[in-house]
Amino acid sequence: MCLQIPMATAGLYRRFLSCPPAVEFASSPGKQLFLEAIQNGTMEGFYRLVSYFQTQSEPAYCGLASLSMVLNALAIDPGRKWKGPWRWFDESMLDCCEPLEKVKAKGISFGKLVCLAHCAGAKVEAFHASQSSIDAFREYVMNCSASDECHVISSYHRAALKQTGTGHFSPIGGYHAGKDMALILDVARFKYPPHWVPLSLLWEGMNYVDESTGQTRGFMLISRPHREPGMLYTLSCKHESWISIAKFLMDDVPLLLKSEDVKDIQMVLSIIVTSLPSKFEEFIKWVAEIRRREDGGPSLSPEEKARLGVKEEVLKQVQETGLFKHVIRFMSTSCSIHSPTSGDGDTLPDIAANVCCQGAEILGGKISSSAEYCCHETCLKCCKAEDEKPVTMVCGTVVNGNSEQGVDVLIPSARKSCCTCSSLSDSIRMHPASTDVLTVLLLSLPSTTWSDIKDERLLREINSLVSVENLPTLLQEEVLHLRRQLHLLKKCQEDKVDEDLHAPFS
Repeated sequence: MCLQIPMATAGLYRRFLSCPPAVEFASSPGKQLFLEAIQNGTMEGFYRLVSYFQTQSEPAYCGLASLSMVLNALAIDPGRKWKGPWRWFDESMLDCCEPLEKVKAKGISFGKLVCLAHCAGAKVEAFHASQSSIDAFREYVMNCSASDECHVISSYHRAALKQTGTGHFSPIGGYHAGKDMALILDVARFKYPPHWVPLSLLWEGMNYVDESTGQTRGFMLISRPHREPGMLYTLSCKHESWISIAKFLMDDVPLLLKSEDVKDIQMVLSIIVTSLPSKFEEFIKWVAEIRRREDGGPSLSPEEKARLGVKEEVLKQVQETGLFKHVIRFMSTSCSIHSPTSGDGDTLPDIAANVCCQGAEILGGKISSSAEYCCHETCLKCCKAEDEKPVTMVCGTVVNGNSEQGVDVLIPSARKSCCTCSSLSDSIRMHPASTDVLTVLLLSLPSTTWSDIKDERLLREINSLVSVENLPTLLQEEVLHLRRQLHLLKKCQEDKVDEDLHAPFS
């Protein structure tokens, strides 16, 4: 049974849902299926999903809407603000694997949506229909529907369900075991309402081949990691140089180390650093804590204090590694032209102004260049957390047209001391400095990077320095996240994300 909504005027208002095979969720049979599924315990995941149910904002954004809905349902922190003070996943923030303009024009492939889920910090298992079976799919749907800790996104062709359109993504909101039916929370709510469909037909729809990739469609299981990764560092693919840098780090560095007769760690660092592409500083970013001045005050909130504390601990752990000591030595003895990363070459006022402009851009929900923002003044000061520990803060006044906005950026520091609210000094540096960035990036390279070093003593030494197992837990998670990001970015560059859906290596 379907609800038939009369049209007052000529034109398109939704599509009529084909019943059968579908059963509209709001119909009497749909309500009965819902009640029976609740009684059988296979609607537990529904409540969180429906709390964050959204309509895709563009005709081709079904994948982005489905993913942002699931990420919010799992309460995964995006690590940055959406608009105003709010930390929230939105379609406009899911742009690390495919430019939004391209998604808007052509949609997104199954593999690249899987890549996006990984980049957003979720735990993901994904399967092309050709690599799985209907029995396995049914088991996954049943298990996720009986829990609110895992959600399923299905990629299917609408024709199998007698619906108009072609490929589509939507989350599965529940399962009725007796009728073997899945509840599709269709993110194209302007077109079709939520509806139950036979799981066998949904499986048939997932077995359609996506002509853009030559692969069948499929499904992904998304769950929350035990801790959000990327608390301090993240890789960026928004700068045009990321493609060449990903290739260099994954392909060229091992070849350089194999071809050169390297004898010590300093030679290894020299080979890598002096060969880095230009604009390397745009590749690795610092996840900053920002707020509008009116949203904060002289004290930190418990949430700000907790996040800043994690960032400071990660930074401290980076600087306590044996590798960091080698990097410090190399950077202090190398010619400045060999120091490719940002932060050390600019004065603090320049860096602070740039950070405040970027902060204003993010707080404003902008995805364009921060060039439209102008920071007229900055001040480095201290604020106090509830435990009276001083915290470094950069305060900026940012102008955009006729509007003016105060922006505060909290600065993680591994040092005990804190600056005073005096004028800025060129001798004070904001983190992460080039030494921190280079250290964490070297740790994030695949373990196979070093395997062809000919000198066995050096190979043992460097393996000891870069071993993830030897790192403290927080830094280990940070490094593994960066390593996964690097792997995914290279797969995107090679256009192989739809061929290999396996989780990035650790």
